[in-house]
Amino acid sequence: MSTAPELYRRPFKVMFQHCDPAGIVFYPRYFEMINATVEDWFEERLGCAFADMHGGRGFGIPAAQVSARFLRPSRLGDVLDVRLGLARLGRCAMDLKLTAYGPDGPRVEADLTIVSVNAASLRPMPWPADIRARVETDATEGAA
Repeated sequence: MSTAPELYRRPFKVMFQHCDPAGIVFYPRYFEMINATVEDWFEERLGCAFADMHGGRGFGIPAAQVSARFLRPSRLGDVLDVRLGLARLGRCAMDLKLTAYGPDGPRVEADLTIVSVNAASLRPMPWPADIRARVETDATEGAA
């Protein structure tokens, strides 16, 4: 996963709903897996469930940019190890590296930029202090 410190891992079992008629993961499903990994990371490691974020805390984290490289196919029944790493933490945005691994190595690599925005105005806002502190701590300690 390049030089981005790995902060979180999540397993995904490839299910029938993820596959196209050829029996491999239909590429948009990887983006759903990536989003679910980010959502779980925020809840489990950063202490901020999306329900709280979008509700009482009044902010959101839309994707500003995403790119992916599809390296090997994943098939029904495969278990993928999706790993999330931090490439850059800015004032209002962060760049993440996500890689889905199968037993034969990386299957998909993705670069994702998310932005902290005010839920009402949808304008960028600085990362909440508690979120920033947890990300910085995890990046320093290499949590995964």
